[in-house]
Amino acid sequence: MLLIHLAACATTDSESVDPLEKYNRSMFAVNRFGDEVIYKPFGKAYKAIIPSFARKGVHNFFDNLTTPRSAANNFLQGKPARGVNELLRFMFNSTLGVAGLFDIAAAGGMDRYEEDFSQTLAVWGMPEGPYMVIPIWGPRSMLATAALPVDFFSDLQRSIEDTGTRNRLYVLRLIDTRSRLLTTEEMLNKSQDPYIAFREAYLQNRQFNIHDGEIPDDEEIYFFDDQE
Repeated sequence: MLLIHLAACATTDSESVDPLEKYNRSMFAVNRFGDEVIYKPFGKAYKAIIPSFARKGVHNFFDNLTTPRSAANNFLQGKPARGVNELLRFMFNSTLGVAGLFDIAAAGGMDRYEEDFSQTLAVWGMPEGPYMVIPIWGPRSMLATAALPVDFFSDLQRSIEDTGTRNRLYVLRLIDTRSRLLTTEEMLNKSQDPYIAFREAYLQNRQFNIHDGEIPDDEEIYFFDDQE
């Protein structure tokens, strides 16, 4: 709640979007070092060893776990039709889709309308606040950082009672996510200043997601399609 209050007090014009740049650059370097040493090698090995169809099933499974959360946030944002759509997707994929391994709903023409609590706060009018780079999670606005606990605890993976199974799934989820960012990372790393590239990509994608893609035509948006 304190972070949300600070976000509400912060300005978000172009001159103040990154007042924490000195800290952010330091944390960005720390995160990149940890990524190069730990996460990236596992992501590359996972993508090289596991067949594409199996990786797709894993990703579908984890996506399905966040669908009820997405449904709730669609309702909170005043999008009841999309909220119902997300609930139906969860029902079909959890049953006919074998616990979400197969996206039966998408095959039937039901699109995914993914929303989280940070997007809900933004739709409610809460300002984004300064750009931040936080350990492990990486780039975030202050508003998105404040919403992390709600998003974390509203994920169905938290409901798995067996601690060992739950923790192993967290590791698999992290590796799956990292493997899907390899192509995007290569593109951004070609820039003269990767920190700026990552920051602008995050902020522009953030606006794309908040506004459901309905953005002014004159704004350039980095939209990362992680489908394989």
